[in-house]
Amino acid sequence: MKQSAAVRPDPSILRKAAIASGRAKDYRGKVEIRPIPNFDLDRTIFQTLEGKAARFVMRSRVGKEPHWKPAAAERVEARYQKARARHPLPEVDPKLIQFLVDECDFDVEHADGSFLDHLYFCFEYNVHHYPEQSPLVSLLHSILGTGTNTFAMEAKKIPALKEHLTDFEWAHIAAFPSILRLLYDLRLRAELRANAHRIDSLKRIDFHRVIDNEPMSLSGEDFWIQLNYQLIHLIDFLPVANWVTHANDTAFILFRDLYDLLESFGKLEAAVDYDPPGLLPTFDGETPSLAMITDLIPVPLSEKMAAKSVQQFSAKIGHSLDFTLTF
Repeated sequence: MKQSAAVRPDPSILRKAAIASGRAKDYRGKVEIRPIPNFDLDRTIFQTLEGKAARFVMRSRVGKEPHWKPAAAERVEARYQKARARHPLPEVDPKLIQFLVDECDFDVEHADGSFLDHLYFCFEYNVHHYPEQSPLVSLLHSILGTGTNTFAMEAKKIPALKEHLTDFEWAHIAAFPSILRLLYDLRLRAELRANAHRIDSLKRIDFHRVIDNEPMSLSGEDFWIQLNYQLIHLIDFLPVANWVTHANDTAFILFRDLYDLLESFGKLEAAVDYDPPGLLPTFDGETPSLAMITDLIPVPLSEKMAAKSVQQFSAKIGHSLDFTLTF
């Protein structure tokens, strides 16, 4: 994230579409999906992923990019510019930007551009569609670790980072990597659903911080806010098109279930409209290939594979996935 940190990137068309509409949507018919030339998984946040099968699955899911039909791209651009005019982006504290430039390293790629592009997408979506809560949380959500054990800064720099944040911002930034892993680990979502009858009486969740395994907690109120931040983050990992075909994509599975959980509990606060997948698989604008054999993995198995992966990543760094819900 070196000198580029002070330069706000121009979002991709897909990100502009999400920001302008506040919607997670299947864009089949508006894009063509093509392999990314010379794609290198080791230049992404998935560089630490081990095992030929796991790397093949991930490469097939992220090693491609959308090419928008001109008319569709022009409509998105027009809507995006109108949205930006209605919601000017706030300036980020220059001292915080300098800290990110001098003390942090986000020099990895994302499925769609750089990791910095991903962070700014979350920040911008937050400004437009979750204005009640600080967008700095979305901008810095991965500063203390990703789900694949990449870290933008060392734990010893935490005191310096905290100087630039409110207590609320710090709590949610520090909690984000942990809650993300707990969501993928399956047990948290299962326990929340098992307690649906008393969900409004949730007082606290206790868990462990990813970067150093320090114990943490969030109040019940903050926990629901945190899950809304998580939902925004997941929008940027959804398949671009042909959702039925790619229904077993792990980020898409988590997004669907988290959306349903928040909506059913009456806790969906961020503006995230969602058009569920249809019934029949489609390959509109996408040429079937050997890599798409990964789309045949059953959804329950795909979830279990993701949970196992998270458990392995946490075990490697001595991070506990234990948590306690207090009602």
